Amino acid sequence: MWEKIRVIFTIPELRQKILLTLGLLAIYRIGWFIPLPIVDAERMRAQMAEQGGGLASLLQQVAVFSASSLSEATIFGLGIMPYISASIIFQLLGSVWAPLEKLQKEGETGRKKINEYTRYATVAICFVQSWMYVAQLQNWDLIRDAFTSDGTHLLFRWHLLSVVVMTAGTVFLMWIGEQIDEFGIGNGISLLIMAGILARMPQAGADLIRPLFEQGIELSSRAGQIGIDTLLILAALFVGVIMGVVFITQGQRRIPTQSAKHVRGRRVFGGGRQYLPLRVNQAGVMPIIFASSLLLVPSFIFTGLSTLFPESVLLRSLIDAFQRGTSFPYNVLYVVLIYFFCYFWTAITFNPKDMANNLKDFGTFIPGYRPGKRTADYLEKVMVRITYVGAGFLAIVAILPTVVNGALKVPPQIASFYGGTGLLIAVSVAFDLVQKIDSHLVMRNYRGLLEK
Repeated sequence: MWEKIRVIFTIPELRQKILLTLGLLAIYRIGWFIPLPIVDAERMRAQMAEQGGGLASLLQQVAVFSASSLSEATIFGLGIMPYISASIIFQLLGSVWAPLEKLQKEGETGRKKINEYTRYATVAICFVQSWMYVAQLQNWDLIRDAFTSDGTHLLFRWHLLSVVVMTAGTVFLMWIGEQIDEFGIGNGISLLIMAGILARMPQAGADLIRPLFEQGIELSSRAGQIGIDTLLILAALFVGVIMGVVFITQGQRRIPTQSAKHVRGRRVFGGGRQYLPLRVNQAGVMPIIFASSLLLVPSFIFTGLSTLFPESVLLRSLIDAFQRGTSFPYNVLYVVLIYFFCYFWTAITFNPKDMANNLKDFGTFIPGYRPGKRTADYLEKVMVRITYVGAGFLAIVAILPTVVNGALKVPPQIASFYGGTGLLIAVSVAFDLVQKIDSHLVMRNYRGLLEK
């Protein structure tokens, strides 16, 4: 492996791409720590600690898949979530709005036009979200007195400037992602998200190990203290989860296909046997993102109503029912929504009718099924079955942090590395990065990183 890594840096073009990517990611990490000047950092940390469960949980979940730092109010506070939101909106519109669907079928020209619209939508979403976020900071009384008119109300010019700074920060991150796509290695937006996830691992590891040195090392766990046995279980579980994620992420259902023979003169073309790969986890991490985000809405609605009706027993029960990780109804709804969004997202991204028509146009067919409608029906039946397996896997990965937190009594921040969106994103992006590095190595007659 070390020899393969050495070979990577001996190829000038590949070395330049990797160093440029690392440099742009370093710029992102530097900006991640630069706070907005209007915010009192000490009061911000105290507010996050006081809010605890609901707000802290929301910001932590958003930070996982948006490379943001809303809990610290930095210039990159919104991360790239507005860009992801705009991309999802246009992808959904492309399947229901005829003009956009037509634009998608125009090839490279249409893709560039859609990317342009996505950037404009990103700026608009950034402006709205950052305005609401700065207004919320003012409601929490986190603004420095020097930027207020009477000690409580933020001056309009500073409010507008903060909105512009946060919007520019997100646009800059979008630009970094595009530069990595064009001149670096890997998918830029995905690498930014992965960098934000991996940056939290050292702190989580330190929180796990610190009590061992402060309270002494114990072989077995006790109340309030993690022992060596728990650490060994966590290490084995982490490796097992990574292996499972890799297995399902790369898992495919290969459908045999046969191409028709073409005789030209004395030569015969085609007639070969290939495979049509269908991914088991076709939806990726989107079902977990949608399900976790949707389940946060009732919690905040009921929490807001409880301030108006503090004596209501029903509202208190509903708040407990939608408490993330500790409530059985919450976990059941979480699994149900994951299954729903798995089928929903697969239906949007996978069109069996178009695939059947493409096979027919290229003179390829599935043995035992006539081209056209019967082929489309067969592909749809197969996709429904394997999506059920993929959704079950996503549900297990999503619930696993709750199980680890409850069974082993480890902090939620540490348990989150054993499942959920973060782990899926990290593994998927790592595989994509390795495959793109392998393509450069194979092009120059070197062995790939995953080859023996």
